[in-house]
Amino acid sequence: MSISAPETELAALLDRLNAAVPDSRTGLPQNLFYLVSRLTPLVNVDLLIQDDRLGTLLTWRADEFYGPGWHVPGGIIRFKETAAARIAAVASTELGAKVHAEPTPFIVSEILSPRRDVRGHFISLLYRCTLVTSPSMVFKFVDNVPKNGMWCWFKRCPDNLIQVHEIYRCHIDATDMRTDCYIP
Repeated sequence: MSISAPETELAALLDRLNAAVPDSRTGLPQNLFYLVSRLTPLVNVDLLIQDDRLGTLLTWRADEFYGPGWHVPGGIIRFKETAAARIAAVASTELGAKVHAEPTPFIVSEILSPRRDVRGHFISLLYRCTLVTSPSMVFKFVDNVPKNGMWCWFKRCPDNLIQVHEIYRCHIDATDMRTDCYIP
């Protein structure tokens, strides 16, 4: 069985990619990450951090994929990284804090973007978390216009929640923070 010219070209490209990314556990170059996200679903963790007195902790994002809005802190699991390690990395990076997460997600959702291929398919694992240390005041939202990466406590879900996190709205709005609600 002979190898066709396109297969030979693909094999050569794959060799070059493998040489360019010696350790994918540290992340991928952005353009390669976008390619991977067009080829396969991505698995991410989302952190539902709630306090009976303060509400739900959300962070602001404004990017080309989701637009501006509040969202549940989260991140994509790297190759050979545990969900627990990604939860810790998200808490550190997005909040400057440490969290304790329940051992298993309480919601697993599939998020599909009908109009986008790059970053268009996710398997999202929502974990209930509690703060071990306070979020960094450096990232706290204090002005009228939030900036990328700022955090804020919300007693009710804000109107400008990013669209893909609408599936979490009822949990953010819950009067009893431990109440489960229907996810369509």
